[in-house]
Amino acid sequence: MSADTDTAPAAAKAPARRTAASPWVLMYHSVTEFTDPAEDPYGITVTPRALEAQLQWLRSRGLRGVSVGELLRARAAGRGSGLVGLTFDDGYTDYLTGALPVLRRFDCTSTLFVLPGRLGVDNVWDPLGPRKPLLSAEGIREVAAAGQEIGSHGLLHQDLTAVPDDVLQQELRVSRELLRELTGTLPEGFCYPYGYLDARVVAATRAAGYGYACAIDPGRLAGPHALPRTHVSQGDGSGRLRIKQLRHRVRQLGRAVHR
Repeated sequence: MSADTDTAPAAAKAPARRTAASPWVLMYHSVTEFTDPAEDPYGITVTPRALEAQLQWLRSRGLRGVSVGELLRARAAGRGSGLVGLTFDDGYTDYLTGALPVLRRFDCTSTLFVLPGRLGVDNVWDPLGPRKPLLSAEGIREVAAAGQEIGSHGLLHQDLTAVPDDVLQQELRVSRELLRELTGTLPEGFCYPYGYLDARVVAATRAAGYGYACAIDPGRLAGPHALPRTHVSQGDGSGRLRIKQLRHRVRQLGRAVHR
């Protein structure tokens, strides 16, 4: 996902609302071996070894990564302490080979946001490449059967703030129904392509029946249907992860002060 980084813009147009502090949610995309930075022009790829080191860092701090659905349910029951959300956007095939074995070793779950309108193709929305294959319907079912949460990333990876209402409804509702047909479960979570959102898109996502939605830096729209996330890259070792954790806390304090 080319624009899915901490710096992706958000059109926060809704009036401020008082909400609970957002949980810390980490954002990944592709997990596979690579050596040349030219192979990762958008900074969306980590190696399995890097993912393992990052999960080990969480463990060393008494934290465990879980799916966003699991995280939110635990928080609602007063059991969210020590849990961090793990998300993987786009639904690359390397989730099965690169991410899932590492997650299992650390007893972690995660949320994989997929595009049921682009099954078995590749990331055509990233003009600089490289081409990364996306999971087929069978692959998505395999991920779900492994106990991981499947969420919707829309149908075609479009900027939802730029589409008309009828297309917005297709991206939200049709993708949700297609995933229910694929997995037998209606997905609870949605993820905004590129992290782009505005008040109209957030309201439509809530009305479509999603229990939560993930953004990147939603500003004043932050809440259950605009959860902020922290982008994690190949170069994020213990020092950078600590800084990102602190930055998340500072942002939450800032939002609380300005509400």
